[in-house]
Amino acid sequence: MDLRQLEYFVAVAEEASFTRAADRVRISQSGVSSQIRQLERELGAELFDRSARTVTLTVAGRAALDHARAALAAARGVGQAVDQVTGLVRGRLTVGMVTGCTLTPLFDALAAFHAAHPGVEISLLEDGSDRLVESVRTGTVDLALAGTTTTAPEGLRALTVISERLVVAVPDGHPLTHLRRVTLRDVVRHPIVCMPPGTGLRTVFDEACAAQRLRPTIALQASAADAIAALAARGLAVAVLSESMTAPHRDRLTARPVDDLTAPGSLVLVWRNTHSPAVRELLSHTRHAFGIAD
Repeated sequence: MDLRQLEYFVAVAEEASFTRAADRVRISQSGVSSQIRQLERELGAELFDRSARTVTLTVAGRAALDHARAALAAARGVGQAVDQVTGLVRGRLTVGMVTGCTLTPLFDALAAFHAAHPGVEISLLEDGSDRLVESVRTGTVDLALAGTTTTAPEGLRALTVISERLVVAVPDGHPLTHLRRVTLRDVVRHPIVCMPPGTGLRTVFDEACAAQRLRPTIALQASAADAIAALAARGLAVAVLSESMTAPHRDRLTARPVDDLTAPGSLVLVWRNTHSPAVRELLSHTRHAFGIAD
């Protein structure tokens, strides 16, 4: 006997019809009947009672059915196990990263994944958050780290790695440093330097301004937090960044929270599915690198 015969046997048993079973396994009815007859000859017993309009199992057929199902399940398990191994021995993984990202845990995760699975070729793509999310949706990117205002973009799975409020950063002596509390209206009285459209931080800032019908003057844009900080430190504009982005620049910039800008900016890992063993493995390494429990 072979697996094909067992598949046809199970199909006929479950459909109670040779015709419906043939449709299910996509071969002719005569082909199904011929294979079942051959199986019965090999087993030395009839598996079906064909005397009535509805095909029913004989005693021998009922005894064989569970074993046939188990054999088919075991065969599928062999295939899945091989897929798991070969998917991590060879293959390609495209990872997206928001432009200007310097999160070392992501790089640590990529390094750990490469050390564990050197046969998988890793491609790293930088782009704006909106385009990265869309690339994950279309399948051109397997996994991406993107900025977003939502915890999970529609239609995708997501894991938040950072969520923090936005601040403004200015050099010592700037008018904003003298205020007891800073509001969004105070901020937009000055030229702004911030991330470009399509990034999570920019979206949070734009939406907050739109909610109050404020029109900020975006004097300068840069994709890297260090560049934004450097421009602000030279007095060219007020920087809009997240709290952690300003931390390396405390020696030359003062960060002030904005009272009415409370919506957080988030960095999230987004992916479409975990059918790929490489995606699952990289997610595991990334969770570990960021200290996130499974």
